[in-house]
Amino acid sequence: MKYAAAKKITGILLVSSLLLSGCQFSPSTATRETAADVSQVETPSLPPGEKLKSAFSDTRIPGMIGIARNDALQLFINEETAEIAIVHSQSGQIWRSNPADREKDGAAAGINKDLLSSQSRLSFFNSSGQSSMVNSYTDSTRHKQVSYEALPSGVRVHYQFGSTERSIEDLPVKISKERFEQNLLAKLDKSGERALKVGYAEDKDEGVYVRIDKAMQGLQLTRALKAFEDAGYTEEDLAKDHAEHGIEHERSGPRLFMLTMEYELDGDQLRVRVPASGIHFPEEYPINTISVLEYFGAGGSKEEGAMLVPDGSGALIHFNNGKLQYPSYQQDIYGPDLTMKVREAGSNESKARLPVFGVIRPEGAFLGIIEEGDAVAVVNADISGKLNSYNNVYPSFYVVNKSDITLQSSDMVRTLPKFQNKPTSSDFVVRYAFVGAEQASYSGLASVYREYLQQTGGLPELKAGNEQTGIPFYLKLFGGMATRQHMLGIPYNSTEALTTFEEGKAILSKLSEKNVSNIQLRYAGWFNDGLHHRLPDSIKVDGVIGGKKGMKEFSAYTSEAGIGFYPDVAVLNVQSKKGFRPSSEASRTLTQEPAILYPMDPALERRAKDLTASYVLSPNEITDVTTGMLKDMKALQVEGISLKDMAEQLNSDMNPKKLLDRTQALDTIRQALDQIKQQTGSIVAEGGNAYALPYVTGLTDAPMSSSRFKLEDEEIPFFQLVVHGSVAYTGSPYNLSTYTNARQYVLKLIEYGASPYFAWFNAPNHVVKETDYNNLYAANYEQWIDLASDIYNEVSQVNQPFTGKPMISHETLAEGVFRTMYEGGGYVIVNYNDAPVNVENHTVEALSYVTGGEQL
Repeated sequence: MKYAAAKKITGILLVSSLLLSGCQFSPSTATRETAADVSQVETPSLPPGEKLKSAFSDTRIPGMIGIARNDALQLFINEETAEIAIVHSQSGQIWRSNPADREKDGAAAGINKDLLSSQSRLSFFNSSGQSSMVNSYTDSTRHKQVSYEALPSGVRVHYQFGSTERSIEDLPVKISKERFEQNLLAKLDKSGERALKVGYAEDKDEGVYVRIDKAMQGLQLTRALKAFEDAGYTEEDLAKDHAEHGIEHERSGPRLFMLTMEYELDGDQLRVRVPASGIHFPEEYPINTISVLEYFGAGGSKEEGAMLVPDGSGALIHFNNGKLQYPSYQQDIYGPDLTMKVREAGSNESKARLPVFGVIRPEGAFLGIIEEGDAVAVVNADISGKLNSYNNVYPSFYVVNKSDITLQSSDMVRTLPKFQNKPTSSDFVVRYAFVGAEQASYSGLASVYREYLQQTGGLPELKAGNEQTGIPFYLKLFGGMATRQHMLGIPYNSTEALTTFEEGKAILSKLSEKNVSNIQLRYAGWFNDGLHHRLPDSIKVDGVIGGKKGMKEFSAYTSEAGIGFYPDVAVLNVQSKKGFRPSSEASRTLTQEPAILYPMDPALERRAKDLTASYVLSPNEITDVTTGMLKDMKALQVEGISLKDMAEQLNSDMNPKKLLDRTQALDTIRQALDQIKQQTGSIVAEGGNAYALPYVTGLTDAPMSSSRFKLEDEEIPFFQLVVHGSVAYTGSPYNLSTYTNARQYVLKLIEYGASPYFAWFNAPNHVVKETDYNNLYAANYEQWIDLASDIYNEVSQVNQPFTGKPMISHETLAEGVFRTMYEGGGYVIVNYNDAPVNVENHTVEALSYVTGGEQL
């Protein structure tokens, strides 16, 4: 294990003395088992008292020394505060880890002001599951508990958080009104009284004073500790107060934490690494999250700019937008871990598919790319005017997760915390890429990320479009569904056909007759009892839709007709217990229950527990399931596969006997995707999480909007700017979406360079009424096929010339008017307004578009 959870005070104090004497603790041999291991290796960094050597300086950055540079960047550090600065040579821009004028910030006070000087923040739990935090300024650099080590192209910084001094744990959680007033307040002067009245609130019903943990931060905590000391409060008093109110209170060792951060220049980018081997914490205080460079590049209250967040297709939060009443932005990369946060399926919130964030100013911008630890990363952002005068966006990472177990007896209910058995086994790495004014836009940052993905194998190679076939038309056909039938009053499960293979041929033939070409077909509900199929470790084609023979004939038909055929498979969510053992094959939650996901009832907007739930497959099972699935698929002679969930969600397994955290689960998913790609050659997948992009040829249900959180100001096609030309994509099926106007749908496809998508079956609509598939109420193909043909032919005519070409830029020309430009100079201008507009020497009619550029 790379992390060290120190158990013995002596071990922690030894590490502390090594750090403060200027020696580096080397955690490469550290384990959770013994604190002594933490301090076994004493690799010296700088000799005691010796400072980093200054290689160069810049008068614009007083107090900082230059420690690394190349043709593109210069890296500076302040040895007193540990803050860094990057000078971008081309633009002359200075990017700071902490605002230069933070001391003048009148809006920030107390701990919020301290955070402006911090480079990292740790939130942690105590044994009762209560959360607290420390930061690198308040708890490390201010006490000179920091040391440095020179690297060939940067610097390594070692922090110690906390000390052996008293903490909030030395203060009672509850104390009787009589003891509080007579034994404490009566013995203090006015300043001491004030300190305790700020830190404690009276509960008149219970006759006690209760500690306010949120108020016990920084200077206020120091004042409260002094007041208790001045009143003569002792360890015996603390034990007495806790015993009186039934509070278990174990005195533990010093609350000390260790963290290492590395800054290295890598060409024109800065790589910031928090190595797993450099994170240490007492076993009694597990770290929940680590936040990295919260105020890097933060914008002041008088500055122009915006923050880029990865919400859905992408969104911008403008500096100083005045939306003080709305909560801050916070999203898990790749969506929630369903083992940790079992949410309703079908939530309206878009997922963050790409592990990126950024800051855009008129004179320059940066893109943050979360390179390692992305599976447990969260992107956070907020505006000025709430806690301080700055607009900031930054990543944080989950280290140890917590859940609660409720124990109930005849006379009491008790809640106990349950922690993740082992911390996340990954380094946390963020790459910062800088651009000057000419690329200081979300389009410019998208091109930076696209180039990064191409260089690192994160995107397939660009594929030129075929002028003859047109853009893809994505179609999802529903084969069979499981229903509950009765015979002589006895219930039994049956599979009912929605679209047989023969009926599928007829639908495809009608589409072709209507000039719909390049059809990419996902066929769902074709094996192991229909849409809610059994685990796909073995496959049996459902006889009700045509069986194995029918599927082979259908596959031959699609191949001859030039139609992409992708049988749809759900691997990560198991909706039938037949042949599946939840106790051993489902992921476990922290409370050791099998993780279950209930679908969403769109009418009630809550979990529909009367509908069929699905189990979250343990990532430990993915390799075996994938191998079995591919073995049986090979015999069916298909040339592609559709993956319902492997590019859409990512889940851990908290079973302590075979724990796989989310970063380890990601490795398993990548291996499975590679295995599937090698055998099938062609993959269409739902969603579009970044890790899946190298393996797919097409995406459905890709993000075509943001969540439109109140704090956000603009919805942007950042996702499309990154992947267009490498992966074909579409959003949700039109007939199952929230669109009420086909014209708006057409304009969106054209603006975002996407393909049309419909989801159909052959049976009458009423067959799904009052079933688990009630959400498919509008899926009979006959009512949609003419509209689908019209939409396809219009959109294909516009988008076809851009197929296989990168999307170079997207911008707002006027209210409701957008221009999308592609490599080669071709562009399209879309007008969503109900009246014509004149822009860029074009008159664009209402609810219409114009195209232009040399290539057209």
